[in-house]
Amino acid sequence: MTPAAHVSAAIEILAELAARRRPAADAIKDWGLSHRFAGSKDRAAIAGLVFDALRKRASAAHVMGEESPRAIMLGALREARGLTGEAIAALCSGEGHAPAPLSEGERERLACATLDGAPAHVRGDYPEWLAERFAAAFGAAAAEEGRALAARAPLDVRANILKSSREEAMRRLAHLHPEPTPLSPLGLRLPAGPHGRGPALAAEPAFVKGHVEPQDEGSQLAALLCAAAPGEQVLDLCAGGGGKSLALAGQMHNRGQIYAFDDDGRRLTPIYARLERAGARNVQVRAPRGGADVLADLEGRCDLVLIDAPCTGTGTWRRHPDAKWRLAPGALAARLEEQRALLEKAPRYLRSGGRLVYVTCSLLRDENEDQIAAFLEGASGFSAVPAAEAAGEAQLTELARFASPFGFGLRLGARASGTDGFFVCVLRKA
Repeated sequence: MTPAAHVSAAIEILAELAARRRPAADAIKDWGLSHRFAGSKDRAAIAGLVFDALRKRASAAHVMGEESPRAIMLGALREARGLTGEAIAALCSGEGHAPAPLSEGERERLACATLDGAPAHVRGDYPEWLAERFAAAFGAAAAEEGRALAARAPLDVRANILKSSREEAMRRLAHLHPEPTPLSPLGLRLPAGPHGRGPALAAEPAFVKGHVEPQDEGSQLAALLCAAAPGEQVLDLCAGGGGKSLALAGQMHNRGQIYAFDDDGRRLTPIYARLERAGARNVQVRAPRGGADVLADLEGRCDLVLIDAPCTGTGTWRRHPDAKWRLAPGALAARLEEQRALLEKAPRYLRSGGRLVYVTCSLLRDENEDQIAAFLEGASGFSAVPAAEAAGEAQLTELARFASPFGFGLRLGARASGTDGFFVCVLRKA
């Protein structure tokens, strides 16, 4: 396939996404299944175009003056890829499988349209209904934060210290040219290849043998801020696929016990293979079982309860640019209710002096500082650990500079820390 044909295919997939609210990865996969002639490199190139268009959907539509799939793709070629109007016109020859030639209006907009005077949500490429919430979190920097979230994310991996050190993991992945992550002492960052895709990590012996685990640096830091110690009793209340349970097992050197629970047992499915690969032996999976209370024996026993709370995922838009356009106000309301329920449930498992760590991959105050404020107002015997103290206890004093300006916890993000967006608040029970 030619580059022009890639653009035509991307426009076709964007039209499918406009017609049906679905994950972009699913639409791209379906397109590949129905167009068997497209090779793996073609599919990768098309996926890159689709995701770049979704990263820049609002600004691209503003540049072109309309929101059609074609307009968004053309605008994204300029805004995301930096192509000139002439270069875009060369791709749109109308010959073979190329898009139709540019109209005079399209040529003019590609040559002259700017984002000057556009609203923050357009310049930052996030949904208009979130504009007030981004302004509340970032003030005049809201558009800048949005642009950081519209950039491509790097591929980070965590050295599994149950089997390896960061230095050993770096040696095993030397052919991929890894660099140490700036903030996490366990992380490695792998450079992107063509079309912004990272290497095929699943085929790497270092991954297959459990020496490294893919995990964004921000997620690594969130786990490290739990300051889990060998011998402790730990409850991961929203374990999902087990990413943070694996990280905590490493911190604890397989000593003590981690109880990995999720109220949706289907989300726990990947954890078993991951635990075996990582050599994590101190993780006990507690899957839901009918109406039975599978955590009853943990009441008042845990040194640490981790709530990796379900949230809107606004901090992960670099990796899932389609998610921001599928997110609806009703989803935020549902996540807020789930978070409140978890904060109400978690304290009963803590012993006196235990730690409750609340984590989201969201940047919205509603899901972060506001939730903690409401919890502290209604729960007796709990206090928020100051950000500098929490960072010190985790031996990550440099993270103190990411203290939230809104009273509680730490804020990590693409603009400030170069990571996915995370909120972490450590609470202590009296």
